[in-house]
Amino acid sequence: MDTVISVLLWIGAIGCGLLGGLFFAFSVFIMTALGSIAPSAGIAAMNAINRVILRSLFMPVFWLTTLAGLALAGIALVHANTPGALAMLIGGAAHVLGMFVCTVVFNVPLNNALAAVDQAGEAAPPVWQRYLRDWTRWNHLRTLACTLASAMFVLALVQRAA
Repeated sequence: MDTVISVLLWIGAIGCGLLGGLFFAFSVFIMTALGSIAPSAGIAAMNAINRVILRSLFMPVFWLTTLAGLALAGIALVHANTPGALAMLIGGAAHVLGMFVCTVVFNVPLNNALAAVDQAGEAAPPVWQRYLRDWTRWNHLRTLACTLASAMFVLALVQRAA
């Protein structure tokens, strides 16, 4: 069981780091850059990103990291007295709730709504401005959740090694 936990912690730490870095880039400069161009171009670019990301290496990292976080939180609950259990629980909960649930409940529906907009129509500019604001707000949460989860998984690795 120790080997399984260690592997899950490494997957969680590295995966959350990768996802957090991607989300950080969107929060810090990608969405700002997309917001600085014409709404029709911004919508087209974001829709293209959303289509491509679903067929990229992002998806296996997204799912594997989420499953690792869920497993680690469950293991921490069952083995609460083992070294690193609290860090595993916090990391797993932060990742699953702050990244996965946020993505499914907020970011994906916003992406789907954006895909349905006529990017050349009159409604496009206000829809785009709301999308930029709301999607980026939720993305900030995903960034923080992944960063916290990665740190907690690293802390759990350190505590288990001590």
